[in-house]
Amino acid sequence: QVQLLESGGGLVQAGGSLRLSCAASGSSFTINAMGWYRQTPGRPRDLVAFITAIGRTNYADSVKGRFTISRDNAKNTVYLQMNSLKPEDTAVYYCYGDRWGDGHKYWGQGTQVTVSS
Repeated sequence: QVQLLESGGGLVQAGGSLRLSCAASGSSFTINAMGWYRQTPGRPRDLVAFITAIGRTNYADSVKGRFTISRDNAKNTVYLQMNSLKPEDTAVYYCYGDRWGDGHKYWGQGTQVTVSS
């Protein structure tokens, strides 16, 4: 089993920055890609960004140029640096990890990000 523990959410003014962290424990060697989804009330989760085990990244169009995802494989941790935050970035952010082979997703508990205007 894999456990994902997120940290770093909070309240920030528009234009500000936050850094989210997600540490994997347990059978973390089974994880390939890691990344972040976000969700607002009444809507499905949307992919924000992911990074593969070899460092290939992908971003949602809405965050390109503002968010940067990175990964420290030695610490089994993925980071999301969020700059130039906008009120529409307000959401619960969920860390995930894809299991090698079948793509099963492990999920973190979610962390709230609130951007005030």
